[in-house]
Parts: sequence; C-alpha cells; structure tokens
Amino acid sequence: MSDRTLTVSSLARVEGEGALHLVIADGAVQTAALQIYEPPRFFESFLRGRQHTEVADITSRICGICPVAYQTSAWAAVEDACGVAPDTAVGALRRLLYCGEWISSHALHIYLLHAPDFLGYPDAIALARDHRAAVSRGLMLKKAGNAILETVGGRAIHPVNPRVGGFHRAPTAAELARLAEQLRPALDAALETVRWVAGFDFPDLELDHELLAAYDPAGYAIERADHIATGSGARFAPAEFLDHVVEHQVPHSTALHATLDGGRYLTGPLARYSISSALLSPVAQQAAAAAGLGATCRNPFRSVVVRAVEIVQALDEALRIIDGYERPAAPGIEVPPRAGVGHGVSEAPRGLLYHRYELDADGLIRQATIIPPTSQNQAAIEHDLHRIASANLHLDDAALTHLCEQTIRNYDPCISCSTHFLRLTVERR
Repeated sequence: MSDRTLTVSSLARVEGEGALHLVIADGAVQTAALQIYEPPRFFESFLRGRQHTEVADITSRICGICPVAYQTSAWAAVEDACGVAPDTAVGALRRLLYCGEWISSHALHIYLLHAPDFLGYPDAIALARDHRAAVSRGLMLKKAGNAILETVGGRAIHPVNPRVGGFHRAPTAAELARLAEQLRPALDAALETVRWVAGFDFPDLELDHELLAAYDPAGYAIERADHIATGSGARFAPAEFLDHVVEHQVPHSTALHATLDGGRYLTGPLARYSISSALLSPVAQQAAAAAGLGATCRNPFRSVVVRAVEIVQALDEALRIIDGYERPAAPGIEVPPRAGVGHGVSEAPRGLLYHRYELDADGLIRQATIIPPTSQNQAAIEHDLHRIASANLHLDDAALTHLCEQTIRNYDPCISCSTHFLRLTVERR
C-alpha cells in the first residue's frame, strides 16, 4: 500500500481539543498517539490563596457539562480537611443533585453524541429526521436532569445553591413533589432508552486495562466513596489516591497521563458497573439484565448501554430520595477553617474525579490538586485506538477514521473540559 496521510480537521461530538496520529507501516500500526492540545487553565494555581469556602464555586467553572462533579469533590476535600460532615438529610440532597447531572450528561451523550455512530448518521440533526421520537425522548431525559439541577441547585449550569457545608437553601417538600411528577415519566423513558441502545450493533473489543472507581457498600457510588476500588479487588481510602495514581508527561501531548500502581487503567461507566453492578437498584439491575449485561462489562462500545442503565439508576434514586424527603432544619453547616489536608472523590459521568486541598489555619488554600477522569483515561483510550486500528486495517481511510472516532466517543471524553475539537491524522506507509 502506498504512503498515505489522512487528516480530519475536527472530530465532532466530543468535548476538547487534540489530534490522533496513526502510523501504519508494513501492515501494522506502528504508532497511535493521542495528542491533546490542552491550554494552561491554571485552576490549581489560582486556587492558592483563596478561601476554603470559595472552592466549590470556582472549580465548577472547570466544566459546564459536569459542574456538580467539581463542586462535590471540592467540598468533600475541604470538609475532610476541616473535620466536619453535614447530616444525612443534606447528604441526600447532594446525591439528588448529582443524580440530575448524571441524567442530563448521559442523555446528552447517548442521544446527541454517540447514537449517530451506531445508526449511521453524521450527527443528531440527521438522526432526528428519521428517528424523531428517539431524539425527543433523549431531550426529555436531559430536561428531567436539568429540572433536578434547577430545583436543588438553583440553575442547570454552574449551580449557585450548593456550598461547602451543604446548601444556601433546602427545597420544600412541595417543590420536590412537583419535580417527582416530571421524573416518573422520565423513568419510563430511561427504561426505553436501555432497550433502544441494547439493540445497537457493537464491534468486538475487550478491555485489558485495570479498572478504578469509587466504592460505597451502601449503594452504587455517585457523590461519595467509602473506598476507591479496582477491578482486581484492591481497595484504598481517598486519602491514599496519590499513593497509587501518578501523573506523568508524555512527549506527544500537553495533557498528563496517569498510571495506577504503575499500569494503565480506566475509570468511568464500565469501571463503575463492573465493580458495583450488584449495588444497583432492583429496577436498574433488571434493565441491565434485559439488555444482556452480565455482572461486568469490558466492551467499551457497550458503554452506551451502561450509561443508559445509569440513567435508570439515577432516576430511581432521585424518586426514592424525594419520596423520603423531610426538609432539614438547616440547609447546611458552618465549616470553620483549620490547618489540614483533605481529599475528595466523586463519580463524574465520565469517571472518578479527585481533589486534594492543603489549608492553612485561616482556611486559605496552600496547595490544590485536581485530577479529572479524562486525563486518567487518555492512556487507555490511546491503547484501545491502537488495538481497534490494528484489527481493522482492511478498512479504507474513511471507514477506519469513522471507527476511530467512534472509539474515542465511547469514553465521552471531556478533553481539558473545554469545547474544542480533535484532529485525526492517519499516515499509511
């Protein structure tokens, strides 16, 4: 085959900016480098010197798709450093808020970003022409998630009601009752979503990475973690995260890669499901079984099914929380400053999000560390691209490009948590 270079100037339907360079020579993939053009954003730097009560509002601006994830990991770390914990009523509201983000983000990804790949459409607009009812269902689900964010968080993007220690205001029981009226039909739509995506055609690919996810024996981990767990059964406390996860620079990318105990790993829906599927609610477990999911799932193309099951889980959880809701006497607690180090993890829609803050006696931040899920997953994505390209060299450039794009979208990557695009270059020699 003659030397060829294939360049895609922009990969649509992802969040972020970068390039993939494939070198194919002598009938084999020699290089598959996922090059991320991540401009400096300096969040960890300009958090230094800020008050501990400010971190949730500041870090939520890192991402407009999953701001609650950044708020949650931030206040968890600060409260850990200050040695306080809100009561269970406030904790339930936080979980309800996070459910809203999961529903909204997963619905956006499934219907508008990823389904066109499986059904042969270039984008969601073209998909809607032939599958209007399906796209309308996806928008209904996203609206339901946004309704939770607005009711509990004050607004759908960068919620303003949450704070370190809890909330500025707790919703009334009547407000949540009206919200539940919108969520009940959304649960039916979520179950239909699982049935819909289970019928997609999934390429064969079995992950060989280690898995990493938050773990809570009380239920499917979302907004908190008793421990962090691996797919091989190891567990460690959030405070030990940096003893196991190490970031490093690679020559071809400005974004950091991460290793878990020296090896490649994956976080996100497949990791959560494979580690904690037994902790799903009964209705979510039934939906997963009907969709053909076993106790674990290691095919990244089937992550779209796991995300659909997680929408069912989040809606079921939201309705359960609302059903048992009693408005707390106070919407939160005060968090007096003290010197210390705190760690916080939560499960963003795309995977584990870790925050670490070192505070002085006045509550000013001396040091901040934020490790988002996509940076943890970049090495795994790159490895999977190498494998999927190697197994499909018989495809022409257009078909191979599409398959590589679809592979990247399996992970719903939020590259540098900004809305740019990815260039794909395939060089055949």
